[in-house]
Amino acid sequence: MGTKNAQPITTGGARDGGAFAFISKGWREARDSATADLSLMRARADRELGHLIASAPFAELDLVRRRIQPKITELRKHCSSTVLEGWPPRAGASLRVDLSAIRNAIVAADGHGGGEWLRVAPWKGGKGRAEWDVVTFIRSGLKECELAATIRSGLKELERRSLSSEMFGGFRGRSEFLEKLKLSLKLLNKESREPKEVPPLDLMEILAYLVRQSGPFLDQLGVRRDQCEKLVETLYSKRDGRLMYPSLSADSSLTENKNTTDDLDLRIARVLESTGYHTEGFRKDPTKLRISDNRRHVAVFTTASLPWMTGTAINPLFRAAYLARSTMQKVTLVVPWLCKSDQQLVYPNNITFSSPEEQETYIRDWLQERLGFDANFKISFYPGKFSEERRSIIPIGDTSQFISSKEADIAILEEPEHLNWYHHGKRWTDKFHHVIGVVHTNYLEYIKREKNGALQAFLVKHINNWVTRAYCHKVLRLSGATQDLPRSIICNVHGVNPKFLNVGEKVAADMECGQKAFSKGAYFLGKMVWAKGYKELIDLLSEHKNNLVGFKLDVYGNGEDSQAVQAAARKLDLSINFFKGKDHAHDSLHGYKVFINPSVSDVLCTATAEALAMGKFVVCPDHPSNEFFKSFPNCLTYKAPEEFVAKVKEAMASEPQPLTPEQRYSLSWEAATKRFMEYSELDKILKERNDHCGQGVKRNSVRKIPLLPKFSDIVDGGLAFAHYCLTGNEILRLATGAIPGTRDYDKQQCMDLNLLPPQNQYPVYGL
Repeated sequence: MGTKNAQPITTGGARDGGAFAFISKGWREARDSATADLSLMRARADRELGHLIASAPFAELDLVRRRIQPKITELRKHCSSTVLEGWPPRAGASLRVDLSAIRNAIVAADGHGGGEWLRVAPWKGGKGRAEWDVVTFIRSGLKECELAATIRSGLKELERRSLSSEMFGGFRGRSEFLEKLKLSLKLLNKESREPKEVPPLDLMEILAYLVRQSGPFLDQLGVRRDQCEKLVETLYSKRDGRLMYPSLSADSSLTENKNTTDDLDLRIARVLESTGYHTEGFRKDPTKLRISDNRRHVAVFTTASLPWMTGTAINPLFRAAYLARSTMQKVTLVVPWLCKSDQQLVYPNNITFSSPEEQETYIRDWLQERLGFDANFKISFYPGKFSEERRSIIPIGDTSQFISSKEADIAILEEPEHLNWYHHGKRWTDKFHHVIGVVHTNYLEYIKREKNGALQAFLVKHINNWVTRAYCHKVLRLSGATQDLPRSIICNVHGVNPKFLNVGEKVAADMECGQKAFSKGAYFLGKMVWAKGYKELIDLLSEHKNNLVGFKLDVYGNGEDSQAVQAAARKLDLSINFFKGKDHAHDSLHGYKVFINPSVSDVLCTATAEALAMGKFVVCPDHPSNEFFKSFPNCLTYKAPEEFVAKVKEAMASEPQPLTPEQRYSLSWEAATKRFMEYSELDKILKERNDHCGQGVKRNSVRKIPLLPKFSDIVDGGLAFAHYCLTGNEILRLATGAIPGTRDYDKQQCMDLNLLPPQNQYPVYGL
């Protein structure tokens, strides 16, 4: 709007005069621009109406001459005389324009022969007057073209009336005359609706932003912050067309360039928005960001499922149920589906399912028996395969695709390292807005017990760091027994089945009445594999057999090492009775008083928490995995094998203390869910739903959008891309222990889950 070399503004009276001259000049240019635009619009309207009248039939020509043309002529007269009357404004005069004449010109009288079709509602304003600020009129009035919109609304009414009128009875469907008239008005209004073109960034602006983004790096090189800011200010001041946006550069001149940073951000934002750029990419329809019915969607992915009675099957199930109690989010639990042969290897008591629907019914029935409320969440399945060597389920294909892009909002990865060892698909943090990992298992402890365990543990440790950094925003570790992972924090976010708390309340009531609550001694329960504490148990009992004369232990469990464990106990002549595995909530287990768990491979033993909830004694080692339980008076920990004997004798000779209400609450899933929401920052994310659903908050017209990503984001993206490339190579997958054929699901899994074959989803053309 001004010249390229603006004069500096001085102080005192000269400064006031310069500012007034600058403003006056701006008003004159705005007036000239508005006058020119109106002249062009008027000339265009004259031409179009002339063509229209020349080509119209006789009856329609008479309608145009008697009704429409006088109104347009009157509008044109008032637009040329009244709207810009009195410009430029006198000194001290109010810079406002009375547009009541335009309003009076548009509103037709009742007695002009059917003139009601052109009537519009009175404009909003004090006492029927429509006073607009000059700047608002020029910027928004011309842009929206209220006059053409008013005529167009009148023509729509005319068209509606004409469909039932005899005047247009000779035409089929819509009148050709009305179509031509509407087309003319659209062409008349097209130019005013087109957005102003934003010029691209010039070299100096790019350099200024680059220097500002490189501030931390320059600081490491010894460049002070004030020097960096001065350099940014110098570069930005030398840009081309710096007076093109008076809202930016004029303000910065008046404040002596103190807002250079803000001006630069706004300039970058204008350019980015003019290209359709959004913080998550290019979008044409912002409504696609809106979550259905204004609720967020949480997807819980896990690596095991019922009826496999393992922590990674039970705890995610309860987490999904308790998260679904809130009205702020919808929840979907995503669990693995195994083929019949793998089901026979994994699920106890020869339980198998012929369809995912059948297994879902089993899961819901099992959960309903243990909850006091209806669990309103969805269950989805992804294909998996059981690895006998690793004794775990390996996901097949891209697990993230089983949540649609529309519902991809928040993801909870139970065992994120396990889910992503061989993940070959879309990056979780690209598809989901927030990704939370929950570490369940101390894999390093298990791997160290295998052949070449030290080397394998070293490699797995770094792979775990790799995948959790690349795919998670936040990681929760249940205890300090796990490896330290990027962006991780220690917090127990697991609770116990409400059934165990009810048993504990009954035990406390019996003890208050003087009744004997426990009729049995000590027991141990867990999957019968050496790494689950059986090796430590056999060693402790054999070493201190003479100090525990008369002590008997009942053991419940199934597993791959059942025969070996029982053979070792018989060989050492230990007083251990072995039974098949049972649900810890079974009535036959309520009578035991002492639960012994010598395992040091657990991260947070669910059976230990359940035993404490039932009011029993627990004897366990002083280990990071038991840190959460040490605050309970019934938890007896030992640091050395010699202390183990003393703790067992103390537990067998005394009665446990009833749990207080606070202690019972800390073990519940309500408290665990509250801790999860807090430490994962999920509560803050759910409260900020307007950031993604686009409702309830008026955003600023210009947002500050970072042009360059953070260095850490670039590193994380590179790690994810490298992992994607490596897991796509079948030879590398097999070399690192993957099951053959697990990159893509097979024909049987496609039939079970109603999936398209991979060759149909990702076709290779030309073969």
